[in-house]
Amino acid sequence: MSTSFFNPASATSANQKFREKRFKFFLSQLDKISNGQPIRILDVGGTELFWERMNFTNYPNVYVTLLNLEKEPVRYPNFTSIEGNACNLASIKDREFDIVFSNSVIEHLFSFENQKKMANEVMRTGKYYYIQTPNRYFPIEPHWMFPFFQFLPFGVQVFLTQHFNMGHYDKIPDREKAVQQVKEVQLLSKGQMRQLFPTGKTYLEKFLGLNKSITMYHFPDK
Repeated sequence: MSTSFFNPASATSANQKFREKRFKFFLSQLDKISNGQPIRILDVGGTELFWERMNFTNYPNVYVTLLNLEKEPVRYPNFTSIEGNACNLASIKDREFDIVFSNSVIEHLFSFENQKKMANEVMRTGKYYYIQTPNRYFPIEPHWMFPFFQFLPFGVQVFLTQHFNMGHYDKIPDREKAVQQVKEVQLLSKGQMRQLFPTGKTYLEKFLGLNKSITMYHFPDK
């Protein structure tokens, strides 16, 4: 099967279809707080392209702030880009945003300690939140696209990363850089996500009866 089928950059990929289905669930939660007043969303690690693919670039009264390690250009008037670190949002006030949103970012923080820092900042800066991540126990690792890659010995993971183009990553011959790439991705389980977001509810994305991804969300009950 062509890797483009799972390529997150492709508008026709399987990943895109999964995103669209998850986004419909997000919209169902957004509707719970839509009351005609402006809604401010902080997207941690997000891109304007993501929202464009979701047909959400001109949603009435919704303003999206993209937060990344570097400020990025934006094209739509209701989008803003700022520089920041997901683990330390000290420049943002408590509950400054109506929603903190993040799609497949929290697993890229090198350690559970950093993931805990991000979770605490999400719950501090947002009145509500929606945080998605791939499931550690899904058989196909979603970055290297290799069965059970996440459970292989660390040295084997580094060797494969150095010598083969795998999934979304081109091979990285430099061992130090390959080590950093492997260390960066720390997949989370359902139990760990619930530990990080104790105030949230769990939305599980299914594929062939298995939990493909985990979303922790906190919105009013209506």
